[in-house]
Amino acid sequence: MKKIAILLFACSFFIFSCGGDKVVPVSEKIKKNWSANTVKEGSAIVYSKGAASNTRPGYSGFQLRLLSSPTVTYIEFDGNAFSGQYEVVGDTKLVLKNLNPAPTGTSGTIEFTIDSITDTQLILTRTSASAKTGGTINTYTLVTQ
Repeated sequence: MKKIAILLFACSFFIFSCGGDKVVPVSEKIKKNWSANTVKEGSAIVYSKGAASNTRPGYSGFQLRLLSSPTVTYIEFDGNAFSGQYEVVGDTKLVLKNLNPAPTGTSGTIEFTIDSITDTQLILTRTSASAKTGGTINTYTLVTQ
């Protein structure tokens, strides 16, 4: 009887100790509506949410809507909106594809490196230069709406 009690205790200890926190994959964590908190074009910060002297105040309307996978709505700083699909590749890359209309200087595809992601913040760096911002590589710190 004693051996059975010890065995039951050991089994339940093992089961409960292995339960740990589940890691939410990036592909699930990213499914939100995101807006700009800060934006760097090249090395220059051109937008900070709430700042009075933003070089590009239009980023206040910037949105990346990823709520309904794989559909994306991408709204740039100039107010132009694009619809298409998105894909998370290997937890480190976000690809917007089949964007319609095709954003300036793209063939309907924009890729970003996912620098970091939490439940409330997403930091992306565009992998190619943006024609709309003078050929800069842009970094976006986005927050949930």
